[in-house]
Amino acid sequence: MTNNDDVQKITLIDENGDEALYEVLFTFHSEEYSKDYILLVPEGVEEDEEVDIQAYIFHPDSNGDATEEDLIQIEDDKEWDMVEEVLNTFLADNSNFA
Repeated sequence: MTNNDDVQKITLIDENGDEALYEVLFTFHSEEYSKDYILLVPEGVEEDEEVDIQAYIFHPDSNGDATEEDLIQIEDDKEWDMVEEVLNTFLADNSNFA
C-alpha cells in the first residue's frame, strides 16, 4: 500500500486467539448513520496483492485513536453497502496510493 512511516497499526485477535497486525487504510464518518468507520488491511501488503479488507464501526478517543475493544462488527446489510461504496470510491482514486 503506502510506504509511509506514519501508518497507524492495530493488532486484532481472531477467534483462535491468534494475533495479526493490520494497517489502517482509512477512516471516515457517515452522516447517514452518525458513526465512524475504520478500514484495515494486513500489514505488509503489496500494492497488487489481493487481500480481505476488514471494516468496523469504531469509537475513536479524543486523539482519534482506537483499540481493538473500540471496534464493532457491521451487521446491517445497508450499512455494509454504504461502506463498500466508500471503499470502492477510495480504491478508484489513484491519488490515495501516491
